[in-house]
Amino acid sequence: MRYGFTTGSCAAAAAKAAAYMLLTGKRKEQITIETPKGIPYHARIEEIEITERAVRCAVRKDGGDDPDVTTGILIAAEVSELQMSCGLSDLPQKLKADVSQRLETDVPQQLKADAPHIEIAGGTGVGIVTRPGLDQPVGAAAINHVPREMIVREVAEVCRLADYAGGLLVEIFVPEGKELAEKTFNPRLGIVGGISILGTTGIVEPMSSQALLDTIRVELRQRRAEGAETAVISPGNYGLEFMKRAYGFDLTQSVKCSNFIGQTLDMAAELGYRELLLVGHIGKLVKLAGGIMNTHSKEADCRMELLAAAALKGGVKLQTLQEMLACLTTEEALALIQKEGRLERVMELLMERIMFYLSRRAGEALRVECIVYANEFGELAKSGGALELLEKAKGDW
Repeated sequence: MRYGFTTGSCAAAAAKAAAYMLLTGKRKEQITIETPKGIPYHARIEEIEITERAVRCAVRKDGGDDPDVTTGILIAAEVSELQMSCGLSDLPQKLKADVSQRLETDVPQQLKADAPHIEIAGGTGVGIVTRPGLDQPVGAAAINHVPREMIVREVAEVCRLADYAGGLLVEIFVPEGKELAEKTFNPRLGIVGGISILGTTGIVEPMSSQALLDTIRVELRQRRAEGAETAVISPGNYGLEFMKRAYGFDLTQSVKCSNFIGQTLDMAAELGYRELLLVGHIGKLVKLAGGIMNTHSKEADCRMELLAAAALKGGVKLQTLQEMLACLTTEEALALIQKEGRLERVMELLMERIMFYLSRRAGEALRVECIVYANEFGELAKSGGALELLEKAKGDW
């Protein structure tokens, strides 16, 4: 499958091309940058606008074979000379907040006698961070640190070629960013007004699970930065209405761990959470009773085998066990157990095994509790301290 390039790579390529045209006076319709992964990106330059004081151009995002809402959009950069004698009050109003956040970090590293000073800001379609715990501070443009480093490195290379040691202002734009942001996690994360400029390797790997893991970490870290000590995670929003009705809890507020339950526990412990509540449907969480911490079907299934093992221990008849092993869904198997009046006992036994493996994975630093439900049966089982953690989480989240 074909890999693509991140929004960060596109922004760096557009910034490099704009800087080249500004400092040399020559038009540039193709540019090459080096991604952090070590793979060169040969970008075609579009939408070139050249004025006396600035150059603006764009690169079209190519996500490769990875499905992404940003594939095909333009990531634009405008580069202009920055008067190094000016103060913060002399900058355009929309740039002040972002620039002020960077003064203590970027400027000292760049202000060398023979080096150019490169300032980065977000323009239209680039989100603004409004909550702590993200890659950038509150008030800054959502241009993450690796893309910022890429932009500085590539633009600085042009400055050296042009023998330029002054200051440059690089402003990143995404013309469709505000509309696209509604299809991303940004509103949930407190990033308003546009998309984020992202990427740690510069490369988009097709069907990579890393993007999901990165999102889980960002959400956990953000909530921790806001003071939460109790995390609530769930594989998804399946069971949303049940959780609202039974517990008055909006499942959309939980961190979505997808299939990565074990790795999410690891992250929560690493980030300093003291407690974690896992809430989910039996179809996913039954796998935990076998110590399966990645619940994707390609990793492991064993749903019916694990349910049948608990049912055997709970006194369910052999004929019913055989019928269960032929079931396609967990809810179908649960109905067979319920017919024998053994559902409550079987789910108690299953929860014991789930908690054994969750606690072993979490270690001593992280207390874990769990609630398991099914659409047709409602609550199936909960661990001893689950409701206590749920009440704490309502206050924190």
